[in-house]
Amino acid sequence: MLVPRVWSSVRLGLSRVLSRTLRGWPSGEGRGMDLSGIYPPVTTPFTATAEVDYGKLEENLHKLGTLPFRGAVGGVCALANVLGSQVCQLERLCLTGQWEDAQKLQHRLIEPNTAVTRRFGIPGLKKTMDWFGYYGGPCRSPLQELSPAQEEALRLDFASNGWL
Repeated sequence: MLVPRVWSSVRLGLSRVLSRTLRGWPSGEGRGMDLSGIYPPVTTPFTATAEVDYGKLEENLHKLGTLPFRGAVGGVCALANVLGSQVCQLERLCLTGQWEDAQKLQHRLIEPNTAVTRRFGIPGLKKTMDWFGYYGGPCRSPLQELSPAQEEALRLDFASNGWL
């Protein structure tokens, strides 16, 4: 596959440049730096209309899935407004290397997260905040409240994963 070879050559090139750059330091510090854990950031691709291009994102993730690394930095943390302790628990599981438990929890969080970000957006997040005892409040223009059918679909996304 092309992707690992490309990044391997990028790391090798960076290592050579840093090695040459650092060679002149009197302490010799920096020689033999291990860049094997450095990978490109995973950015979110957008369409021309400023929507997330989920097809391209999935394609990128499949390519990056061949690289031997684990972890991530950053995120869209809307779900933490309503399932904050569960999102923090996911981080703790990852930090302690409990990958199977982390994966199980993450799979239970995917559908509700998609519901309050991509599928129903801010109106969905506000509605779930109300359900969980927080103040979501009314939507401001131009956003509209969820329809009864949308509200039921949102409720199902949370209930089917054991959150309601």
